[in-house]
Amino acid sequence: MAILYERKKSLKVIQLLPELISGGVERGTLEVGRYLSEQEHQSLVVSNGGRMVIQLVDEGSRHIQMPIHRKTPLSLLQVFKLRKLFLKENPDIIHARSRVPAWLCYLALKTISRPQRPKFITTVHGFYSVSPYSAIMTKGDVVICVSESIKDYVLRNYSKVPYGRLKVIHRGISQEEFPKMLSPNKDWLANWFTRYPCTKNKKLLLIAGRITKLKGHECFLKLLTRLPDDFHGLVVGSIHPKRKKYYRNLLEQVRQMHLDKRVTFTGECKDMKEIYSLSHATLSLSSKPESFGRTVLEALSCGCPVVGYEHGGVGEILNNCFPYGLINLNDFDQAVSKIRNLRDRRLEMTIPTFYSLNCMLEETTKAYFHKLNTKNQLL
Repeated sequence: MAILYERKKSLKVIQLLPELISGGVERGTLEVGRYLSEQEHQSLVVSNGGRMVIQLVDEGSRHIQMPIHRKTPLSLLQVFKLRKLFLKENPDIIHARSRVPAWLCYLALKTISRPQRPKFITTVHGFYSVSPYSAIMTKGDVVICVSESIKDYVLRNYSKVPYGRLKVIHRGISQEEFPKMLSPNKDWLANWFTRYPCTKNKKLLLIAGRITKLKGHECFLKLLTRLPDDFHGLVVGSIHPKRKKYYRNLLEQVRQMHLDKRVTFTGECKDMKEIYSLSHATLSLSSKPESFGRTVLEALSCGCPVVGYEHGGVGEILNNCFPYGLINLNDFDQAVSKIRNLRDRRLEMTIPTFYSLNCMLEETTKAYFHKLNTKNQLL
């Protein structure tokens, strides 16, 4: 009966997150929104907006702009606006992907009578500081964990959360979008080397992701000084307006370390699959464990070896796909040795199916339907 119900029922889902500028949470939100629209469900997203809204809307979702991104008491003014929105739209599922939006949703839903109240889903996207404030992410009727590492974190720090409410749904990538053994075409290569001539005939070491202290760019620069001159550092990632000072500090470090001709900053790039295929290795050097590590998985899918610290979601992915790339925290000697000894290890990588985008989307939709078919509700 559940299967028949799932086929007939059209879902209405509202996802909430702070902004739609860049990042893994944002990309996951767009991917779920696109999938829901393709499956003829209704997808709504509430955020403070950003440049990714255009893509979101083009792919079939509706966007509602609300200032639900600031960690300030003034954000509580949005509670009654959300209540009004929920009653008007009458969604089946409310899916909160960040702490401030989750608190606002939780408070809004508490004011709605149980018969009218949609099911509340949360996704724990990070190793948040352990506090009553962060605990809101464990209050969902279903608590999605983006990796086994995150599930362990929740169980370790929030022991009152019923085990049955936790569901691991790994973030997924499309192996069609990031194909193995891709060879960039001549036009792309010519354009690339015209823009970045310092990268020609070099072994490119890539660090990909937003320019923030968490990503380990400073360690990346230190590591590069330990490698021969034929290694060239490639820093690919967007710069949030709030991180411009950190970016300027990085540029100054490059100058002081005499790496001006050995490091290239590209900003955000759309053609990541070509960059992965061109790179000798991708590095993941965040000293703080990451919840998942999407760029690590993208690189491995393209056949690009990854060297990264053995902790968090990155360590989990490497254990499952490319154990050779695991290194101890801040062990530069080990990192240098592994990078220099890399040969053609591309054929040694196998990406498990639970890391596929289709699997992530199907499992997320199943979680929605499963909770919709159960009477018990946390709120």
